[in-house]
Amino acid sequence: MGSMNRRVFLKSGAMALLAMGMPPEFVTRSLLAQTTAGARKKTLVCIFQRGAVDGLSMVVPFGEKAYYGARRGIAIADASRASGARAALDLDGFFGMHPSLAPLHELYGRHELAVVHATGSPNPTRSHFEAQDVMESASPDGRARDGWLNRVLAATPCADCTGRTLADPRAHAADHAAGQAGAAGGGEALRGIAMGASLPLSMRGAAPALAIGDLDRFGVAGGRDASLSDTFQRMYHTGAGDAVTGAADEGLEAAALLKRIDPSRYRPRDGIAYPAGDFGRSLRQIAQLVKAEVGVEVAFADLGGWDTHVAQGGADGQLARRLDELARGLRAFYDDLGDRMGDVVVLTMSEFGRTVAENGTGGTDHGHANCMMVIGGGVAGGRVYGEWPGLAPEQLNEGRDLKVTTDFRDVFAEVAGRHLGAQHMDRVFPGYTVDPHRWRRVLG
Repeated sequence: MGSMNRRVFLKSGAMALLAMGMPPEFVTRSLLAQTTAGARKKTLVCIFQRGAVDGLSMVVPFGEKAYYGARRGIAIADASRASGARAALDLDGFFGMHPSLAPLHELYGRHELAVVHATGSPNPTRSHFEAQDVMESASPDGRARDGWLNRVLAATPCADCTGRTLADPRAHAADHAAGQAGAAGGGEALRGIAMGASLPLSMRGAAPALAIGDLDRFGVAGGRDASLSDTFQRMYHTGAGDAVTGAADEGLEAAALLKRIDPSRYRPRDGIAYPAGDFGRSLRQIAQLVKAEVGVEVAFADLGGWDTHVAQGGADGQLARRLDELARGLRAFYDDLGDRMGDVVVLTMSEFGRTVAENGTGGTDHGHANCMMVIGGGVAGGRVYGEWPGLAPEQLNEGRDLKVTTDFRDVFAEVAGRHLGAQHMDRVFPGYTVDPHRWRRVLG
């Protein structure tokens, strides 16, 4: 088994040992990341709407006559002609949010939420699996085998190394283990985290990244027996300084860092309630890690259930319920972090959009372009970005879908470069030239 495959296996399989058993008894205090005095690390939180959300119902072009001609049963009411719980929430006189996104509408008004519409991949695939791989690798030609977020970590200056990027992530991890990477040391294990049982493609690669199913249960056998940690280390520490050894060390380092906070006792700010379920728990635990300042720079969470071929619904129904969970989760996260949102950007994404016309079963089929939301204190919000291509038949991709006018890599590059400070964009997006003048920037 190759070193990279062994590393992925360790994180996705053997590292499950770190999540078994009862919660450990943690010391109740925050561990402050050792960064520049008075500075806080920037964090990017990526939300993958897995299954292809209908962006034309999420952010509705109610000013487009063709939208209503193509969607007789599932269209969201024109915000300029209707009001109440079933109408789109006006953004700029042409676009409006789905009414289930009401918790986020206020953030748009505060200029802390922006939309990028008609964005997507030049790859024409309509396969969920292929399109998800394209987006998570940021490689429409399929050449890249690792994840774009992992490459971002490798291209972002390490705060513990006086600005040095991870040109050689494995050597860099070894430096940290040997205490040679800077006076601060540590903090690397939680730079990149994915909430879930396995590491998504976005996060796979040579830079340290870790899958965490549940903070409350993280630690070898729940941390009940220190000898099990020793056994785990002996099993996977080969002494060769390879990827498997590095991954084992990262997991044990993460468990040690998390012993400095108490996940089981965390309470959000007064009056804030995350939605029940995995998505709400993931956002709550990301918020806890950001507040604890344990060094999280990239966090990833999934929310599925967007493949609405049948009975999609309009202002209510199947899609509306998923959007409600998304909106309540993101708003709880925003409110929970408070002024910390000035250091955080949240980016939503989905593998492709859906057909402009509804199908014969009250749903929509696999399409092309979609929309993204960008949320945070550093966002130049209160705008819908991107060139709108129109929905008339002659304006559509292959006569059926919203056309892509903004390559998704341009959006990724902006949040990676301008928010996180990633460098060497030719390495982050191999084979693609990032041009900051190609589209209007969404970050302030």
